[in-house]
Amino acid sequence: MTWLKKNVHWLLTIYVAFVFIQSLFFKFTGSPETVYIFQGKLDPWAASLGFAGLFAPGGIFSAKVVGSFELIASVLLIAGAFSARQRWVQVAGAAMGLGVISGAIFFHLFTPLGVAVVNTDGSSDGGELFMLACGVWLGCAALLWIRRTTWLPLVQGLLGKA
Repeated sequence: MTWLKKNVHWLLTIYVAFVFIQSLFFKFTGSPETVYIFQGKLDPWAASLGFAGLFAPGGIFSAKVVGSFELIASVLLIAGAFSARQRWVQVAGAAMGLGVISGAIFFHLFTPLGVAVVNTDGSSDGGELFMLACGVWLGCAALLWIRRTTWLPLVQGLLGKA
């Protein structure tokens, strides 16, 4: 139990970073799956609300922008896991990861994307992307809980001064 308690942050960090990093190939190369999700599902949905181009290449929520945030979060998570004196770096990565993945979960639940992504050829991922996103959300939330002694005093100080 002591080993697990001491190293659970590594297991969570590796899981979150793995999920984020393995998706970078798809986001940075313009793979058909990514184009379908961002330009085929999400951008038309955003356009129907008056926000055309939001998920298109060059949009503020394009695949490359989202992938860049996932890469930065992964680097921060891994770098912060190595240094006990720099735990705030891991906290920053977990917070960034939580923000990015919260967006992904939102778009799965509340847009035409859906929980099970159905591709143009009719095949479905069976909810795999959504399940991975939920796992990343739980991993980031758990890391923030584990590292609460790093960020909680800062928040309490800010709230006390408000």
